[in-house]
Amino acid sequence: MTPQETAQRLLALDHILILTHRRPDGDTIGCASALCLALRQKGKTAWLLPNEDAHHLFDPYLEGVLAPADFVPQAVVAVDVAALGMLPDSAQPYRDRIDLAIDHHGSQEGYARATCVDPDSAACGEVLFRVFQAMGVDLTPQIALLLYMAIATDTGCFVYSNTTPATHRIAAALMDTGFDAQWVNKRHFRVKSLKRMQIESRLVREMDLEQNGTLVFAYVTLDLIRDLQATEEDLEDIASFIGQLEGVDNAVTIRQLKPTECKISLRTDGKTLNASDVCAIHGGGGHPAAAGCTIPGTPAQAKAAMLAAIQQVQAHG
Repeated sequence: MTPQETAQRLLALDHILILTHRRPDGDTIGCASALCLALRQKGKTAWLLPNEDAHHLFDPYLEGVLAPADFVPQAVVAVDVAALGMLPDSAQPYRDRIDLAIDHHGSQEGYARATCVDPDSAACGEVLFRVFQAMGVDLTPQIALLLYMAIATDTGCFVYSNTTPATHRIAAALMDTGFDAQWVNKRHFRVKSLKRMQIESRLVREMDLEQNGTLVFAYVTLDLIRDLQATEEDLEDIASFIGQLEGVDNAVTIRQLKPTECKISLRTDGKTLNASDVCAIHGGGGHPAAAGCTIPGTPAQAKAAMLAAIQQVQAHG
């Protein structure tokens, strides 16, 4: 569906529940909260489904929008959710009744009754900006802040390769509403706790370099989490850190969830290696420059599996 068709679909719905994905990031939280406020502006009843994985970093963006326990939706909308497997446990009762999915992942599975997806957009926030234009939404500073946060966090504050001229134009239009962009940027990109710096130091000490130093593996193990008492807030966007190493084109962050289960975050240059193709081998997906999957096994086994997948994709060009 086009943004215009999506706008008409949204305006035809009411009593709407909005879903976010597991281990929610700024894009899914920002989009969900912005959509909730936009729908209310249009006279609709709308709420976000509370996500048990959300951490305190996003609390300011969720005030007044979380659904009460007795809310019974007539329609369900998912934002920034590429696959049903990305839904948190709390959203499982709604997996077979999602009316609309708004997304920017090229790996979008088409699980909803209707789908608006634009893989060329750097963030779902860009897609939603265009939908809001078609809906005639009054872009208040509060709504603009939420969309800006969504876009900024998915582009690494506009430095990732997914950033386009359109990304900057949308960000500028949002900033014109007058919200405090400095507050958003400082909160998400300029402040690190002592614990976060200790985590990053340990990642550097324990990382592995492959392929003549162009590929790096970093490990967020259960031992690391226990030793440093790391929280989800401490680990926010940790996958982007190790790729800052000079000479590295592709970076794999292995997050140990259980003794024999690892979550993989792959960041690439988006040109010489397609991250989504690599992660698809292990049942995941995402974008050419950023994708993820889950692999059974220890961190060492996960590394071996990912290295094999990377080599397989590289061999087929």
